[in-house]
Amino acid sequence: MDISVVVPLYNEVESLPELTSWISKVMFDNGFTYEIILVDDGSNDGSWDMILKLKESNSFIRGIKFRRNYGKSAALNVGFEAANGNVVITMDADLQDSPDEIPALYRRITEDKYDLVSGWKAKRYDPITKTIPTKVFNSVTRSMSGIKNLHDFNCGLKAYRKTVVKNIEVYGEMHRYIPVIAKWAGFTKIGEQIVEHRPRKYGKTKFGMSRFVNGFLDLLSIFFVGKFGKRPMHFFGTMGTLSFLTGLVISIWLISDKLYYVAHSLKVPREITAQPLFYIALVAIIVGSQLFLTGFIAELVSRNSHERNHYQVEERI
Repeated sequence: MDISVVVPLYNEVESLPELTSWISKVMFDNGFTYEIILVDDGSNDGSWDMILKLKESNSFIRGIKFRRNYGKSAALNVGFEAANGNVVITMDADLQDSPDEIPALYRRITEDKYDLVSGWKAKRYDPITKTIPTKVFNSVTRSMSGIKNLHDFNCGLKAYRKTVVKNIEVYGEMHRYIPVIAKWAGFTKIGEQIVEHRPRKYGKTKFGMSRFVNGFLDLLSIFFVGKFGKRPMHFFGTMGTLSFLTGLVISIWLISDKLYYVAHSLKVPREITAQPLFYIALVAIIVGSQLFLTGFIAELVSRNSHERNHYQVEERI
């Protein structure tokens, strides 16, 4: 199979007929073998009933329905697991992504041999309250990830080589940083393509301002897990050792200072426990010990979480 189109959706009943018809037309005109995987992320507006209806007239449509709303990352992860195409295209269901971009994205993967190609909506139809924070996040992500050639990490329209989606894990709010996750997984040939951003035709956006806070926290998580996920002791152990040694050195200095006064029969200015440094040293030793133990525990649980991407799928078609 040439292409799997994965479409996560939440309350997009109005746009689904036009979207699936448009995708099918593009595939037919270009002679692609394909499947459309619609992942209903707990919609309550009749989206699933619409998917069932559309499948009756289009056998290329597949549907996955969550029992409740888990979020876009969960929908993408389950869609990636179900995809069979050699190239996987993701797009949003709100018709702001154009299916006409699919052939060009497909060629970038198959002919130019990219692992991942991310869309860049150079001209956007979003309010300034969304575009400015997005630019800031993209700038920070470029700096932290080292992926300098991407302008829009969060664009929903992306193309992947099949091996990429089968070897990455998307959860939380991390769909914003899939190129970063792919890079950490060893897929370094990442490209970008300018794509059309169309005005929203139906409904309203499902993302509020909280996405910026959550996105920043997930960005930190990605870099921590990517760098220390397989060796957490290197992080916690180093921090713990430095903290413990700092406290130990201060303690030795305080004890040595008192012994000096005692050895020379001098009056001690203040008892050790009366000095602020004593409590700083005590806290540093305790914190260092806790960080060191955290590193051991993290090593034990590393890569053993079987429930992180377990979602209740109510129905598949």
